[in-house]
Amino acid sequence: MSRKLFGTDGVRGKANQYPMTADMALKIGAAAGRYFRNDGSNGHRVVIGKDTRLSGYMFENALTAGLTSTGMNVLLFGPIPTPAVGMLTTSMRADVGIMISASHNPHHDNGIKFFGPDGFKLSDVAEAEIEELVFNEIAPAKAENIGRAKRIDDGRFRYAERIKSTLPAGRHLTGLKVVVDCANGAAYRVAPEVLWELGAEVIQIGTSPNGKNINDNCGSTSTRTASEAIVAHGADVGICLDGDADRIMIIDENGNVADGDQLMALMATQWAAEDRLRGGALVATVMSNLGLERYLDGQGLRLERTAVGDRYVVERMRQGGFNLGGEQSGHIVMTDYATTGDGLLAGLQFLSAMVQTGKRASELAKTFETVPQMLKNVRYAAGSDPLNAATVKAAISDAEGRLEGKGRLLIRKSGTEPLVRVMAECEDPHLLEQVVDAIVAEVQAAA
Repeated sequence: MSRKLFGTDGVRGKANQYPMTADMALKIGAAAGRYFRNDGSNGHRVVIGKDTRLSGYMFENALTAGLTSTGMNVLLFGPIPTPAVGMLTTSMRADVGIMISASHNPHHDNGIKFFGPDGFKLSDVAEAEIEELVFNEIAPAKAENIGRAKRIDDGRFRYAERIKSTLPAGRHLTGLKVVVDCANGAAYRVAPEVLWELGAEVIQIGTSPNGKNINDNCGSTSTRTASEAIVAHGADVGICLDGDADRIMIIDENGNVADGDQLMALMATQWAAEDRLRGGALVATVMSNLGLERYLDGQGLRLERTAVGDRYVVERMRQGGFNLGGEQSGHIVMTDYATTGDGLLAGLQFLSAMVQTGKRASELAKTFETVPQMLKNVRYAAGSDPLNAATVKAAISDAEGRLEGKGRLLIRKSGTEPLVRVMAECEDPHLLEQVVDAIVAEVQAAA
């Protein structure tokens, strides 16, 4: 069965356009309610969090209507990070958790992500079954079994205490001056609070959401403002989160950016030295830099690669019993502490390493030398399929031949946007640019 709604990270699209309409959200809520309340008994509950997008109010209400119509009781937490939803789903014995967010996308997009009762994102099979229910008749609950909805005020504080407890006993951040950029998103309150309560001097930016400024020239996908703030304030380090706070970029004291690959390399090395890295391996996607793989090999560690998407990273981690994984884009998954990527948690791990070693951020943020990598995105029109064009296939074949033995090539469609992502790595920067630009030109012509 082909997937009509779900992509690599739930359902996502432009607000008030299919599939992200209020009507569809109501149907998705009802389908999820029927799926998780399949025994017909009472007492089932769902937790719902969201980021700060204006459309979040609409989808929150629509999902609540759909869920309660099938007898689910809904607990509404308002703006909280995606990983907090995973945590609260298990700690509050909910049957399902829902996060309303389009992550790093602009404000006009939104999305719906699901977490199962174990706090992990749903499998492809579960999403397919919910999707099938959406497009079929869903029997509502009897009038006396309609669910209730109520707002919960302490979700942010529950999450904050859990996050703080991940630092070793007695360790604090006193003496560190930290810039935190919350992307005007879900962590705009909790991230500065946690850092301050742990002893850091906090300079906060991206903490004034208005419904439309989420990820707007701020956060993990736009680090310039944070870099400038670090230099201007003489800060020790910067933490840049995305709109739903499940990914991070670290910025050193000089304003230089370290991505998820560098952070994972640091953590893998430290955890291995402390005999905490289960399976002697790090799980990452095909997008992670070849330099990371070479570095880990030199340390006697393995890199296990998966398809793009933190859910696939987590699936491989659970299958193999690994406890550290993530993506170059900044999703860092530590299953000893959380069920999904957690930007704030990863940031605390980096700050803890600074305190433990006494080293500056710049000394810890560059663990390995990267192989030159280029990524370009090409937007295509709805209904078109540029990767099937003969000219595009020929360009890709030519690039593969030119890169053989010198690098690697990865072409894929985004699972969340109508984009073709063209990525290549090569020690020869000139050849790298040539092959990427040649493919991009053909994709653009076919789009």
